[in-house]
Amino acid sequence: MNSGKTLYLSGQIGLDPKSNELVSVDTSEQAQQVFQNIKAVLQEAGCGFENVVKLTIFLTDLSKFSEVNEIMKTYFKEPFPARSTVEIKSLPKNAQIEIEAIAVF
Repeated sequence: MNSGKTLYLSGQIGLDPKSNELVSVDTSEQAQQVFQNIKAVLQEAGCGFENVVKLTIFLTDLSKFSEVNEIMKTYFKEPFPARSTVEIKSLPKNAQIEIEAIAVF
């Protein structure tokens, strides 16, 4: 949803856009796909990762936090957006990670 100059991205999981299936059972591979999916939405809206001001990350296993953090660093430059990370029991399609984002442009 685009509300003026703020873009609210609903939760993205590691779905391959062509097959609509998870790319892998691996959290890191799912995280890579999530960020690729977010990138596609941002580009369609005419902005990029530099416009993201807030992320909410849901993980089914909080021990994967550092892996996801390293992957996130490949998409964002400092200063990083504000972020909350929450451990959750389960996600749609048995995904391991879901990310919501807010971008301002």
